[in-house]
Amino acid sequence: MAHSNSNSNNKQLNTIAAISDIHSNVFALEAVLTDIKQRDIDQIVNLGDILYGPIAPKDTYALLMAQQNDIITIRGNQDRQIYEATTAEIGNNATMAFIFEDLPKAAVNWLQNLPFDCHLSENIYLCHGSPTDDMVYLLENIETGQPTLRDNLDIWAQLNNGIGSSVIICGHTHIPRTVTLSTGQIIINTGSVGYPAYEDDLPIAHKMQTYSPHASYALIKCADTEQGKCWQVEHIKVPYDYEAAAKLASMNGREDWAFALRTGRVL
Repeated sequence: MAHSNSNSNNKQLNTIAAISDIHSNVFALEAVLTDIKQRDIDQIVNLGDILYGPIAPKDTYALLMAQQNDIITIRGNQDRQIYEATTAEIGNNATMAFIFEDLPKAAVNWLQNLPFDCHLSENIYLCHGSPTDDMVYLLENIETGQPTLRDNLDIWAQLNNGIGSSVIICGHTHIPRTVTLSTGQIIINTGSVGYPAYEDDLPIAHKMQTYSPHASYALIKCADTEQGKCWQVEHIKVPYDYEAAAKLASMNGREDWAFALRTGRVL
């Protein structure tokens, strides 16, 4: 596992905007960042799976670079998949080939240098999947082929490596969700900015669907009370020009992505 990152910024973090799973969808990212700018935010965090997708990897990278000083970013499993791709894997995956044609080399180097996770503060921890594995769904069990919420002990087992932060923010499943454990810890999945539904064969065949084409992100607000810190979580669904994203996905041979972008459902 790659190194963890600790945030050295000492500014007060009362309100965080958490984004994840952009998947090269610059149209959704623009809409989300515009929405965030209209709010009183102390920090934006990006939880990975950033540039993999048949939409606009280069434009997505350029937009993020223009605001890189305002966003703390960690990597996701498909960011790793890009920079670990072999020549054979690129040749056998038309979407991966498109990504490498579209991206400058600096973008791949940027992905490779992103940290696995981040202790944003004493109270807030960021990861893509789980604290030990970017491929593990922290909150969902998929044994039936559809996501169901893990029970309290099962979720705790995924965290049982010293992660004692009050708030744990993750992505990876594309399903917006907030869960409070018996420990009092709050786990927030931001949902996906740019890809609202997908299916995968690993570790078993399963489908993740939000049933909405909207872009998703989460707002996490902290207030000090007499009882200690109080956390308010808001899941935001942002409308955007998903048809533009779907047309590019179709142009790049991914009708499955185009359908998902238009409907939030799996084809």
